[in-house]
Amino acid sequence: MQVQGRDFTLMTVSNAEVTPQRYTSIMAIVLFICVIIIAWSIAGDRQAIAAVIGGLAGFSLYHAAFGFTAAWRRVVTEGKGAGLRAQFLLIGLTAAVSFPLIAWTSAGGFVFPVGVGMIFGAFLFGIGMQFGGGCGSGTLFVAGGGSTRMVITLAAFVAGSLLGTLHVPWWNTLPRIKSWSMITNFGPIAGYILLAAILSILAFITIWRERRIHGKLEEPKKTTSFVSGPWSPVSGAIALAIVGIATIIFIGRPWGVTSGFALWGAKIATNVGVDVASWPYWRGQVGRIERSVFYDITSVMNFGIIVGAMLAASLANRFQPIFRLGIIDVSTAVFGGLLMGYGARLAYGCNIGAYLGGLISGSLHGWVWAVAAFAGSTLAVIFKRRFQIS
Repeated sequence: MQVQGRDFTLMTVSNAEVTPQRYTSIMAIVLFICVIIIAWSIAGDRQAIAAVIGGLAGFSLYHAAFGFTAAWRRVVTEGKGAGLRAQFLLIGLTAAVSFPLIAWTSAGGFVFPVGVGMIFGAFLFGIGMQFGGGCGSGTLFVAGGGSTRMVITLAAFVAGSLLGTLHVPWWNTLPRIKSWSMITNFGPIAGYILLAAILSILAFITIWRERRIHGKLEEPKKTTSFVSGPWSPVSGAIALAIVGIATIIFIGRPWGVTSGFALWGAKIATNVGVDVASWPYWRGQVGRIERSVFYDITSVMNFGIIVGAMLAASLANRFQPIFRLGIIDVSTAVFGGLLMGYGARLAYGCNIGAYLGGLISGSLHGWVWAVAAFAGSTLAVIFKRRFQIS
C-alpha cells in the first residue's frame, strides 16, 4: 500500500507539473497561428512568412540557449569560447549565402557609416546587455520563455529606444567616416574568403586561450531532442543561419530586431499625447506610427520570436514565470534595458541587426560595433563582479 501510495503521489505530482505546460504549448501554438493569420490578413504573404521565420528563430534561440550576453561574459570570466565560436559559425554560414545574394540580386545589406555616435551607442549596448541579462534577440526569447524579469527589460528597452530616436540626429552630426563594404570593394567571393579567414583566426585564438587556461576545450553540449531540447550550439547556429538566410531571401534584407522596439515606443508615446511624429527621426515615417504594427515586418518577426520561444519553453517543461522579483533584479533590468534601447538606436541595432547583420553584409561597421560592444560588455562584467551584482 505504501509503495502504491508513493507511486500514486508521484503520478499526481507529475500530472500537476505537465498539464500546465501542455496548456501553455497549446496556447503558444494558437498565438503563433493568430500572429500568422493577422499578419497575412493585414499585410499579405510576405508578412505571414516573416511571422513563420520569427517563430523558427524564437524556437531555435530558446532550445539552443543561443545568447550573445552569456557567451561574451564567459570569455571574460572563464576563458571559455564555445559560445563565441558558435557565433562565428552562424556568421560564416549565413554570409556564405548572403554575400552573393547581396552582390548579385536585389537583396539589400546593412552597410552604415562608422562614427562617434555609433561607437558610443555600441559601447552602451554592451554595458546594458550584461545588466539587462540579454541582447535584443535574447530579451525576446527569454521573455517569451517565461522570464518576468526579462519582460521588464523589454519594456525598458522600448523606452530607451524611443529616447534614442529623439537624440539620434544630434549624434549623427558628430564625426564619422563613410560606409565601407567587403562585398563592394572585393566582390562576394574574395570578400567572403577574407571574412572567413578573420573568423577562423579569432576562433583559433579562443581555442588557444581556452586550452592554455583549462588544458582542454570544454565538452560541447549535445542535442537531446529537436522538439523538447536542449540543442547543441552547432545545431543552434545552423538553425539560426537558416533564419538569417530565409530573411534575406523572403524579406530582402538581413534580420533585425530593435527598430521594432523603437516603433512600439513611438506608438505608445503617440497614444498618450506625445507628438513623436514631429521629431526629426520620425519625419517621413508617420505612416509607420499610424498604421497597424503588423505592417512593420520587424515587429511581426519579433512577435514570432516571442511565441516561438514560448512554445519551446513549454515543450521543454520549463515555462514557469516567477512573479516575485527583488529590487536589484528590477533595477538592473530597467537600467540594462534603457542602455540597450538607447545604444541600439545610435549604433544601427543590436547583436542581430548591427553585429550579425553588419558582418553578413560585409560592412566595416559590424566589426567596429562588435569591438565597442565587447568593450562595454567586459567593463560591465568586471563592475558586476567587483560589486557582487548578480
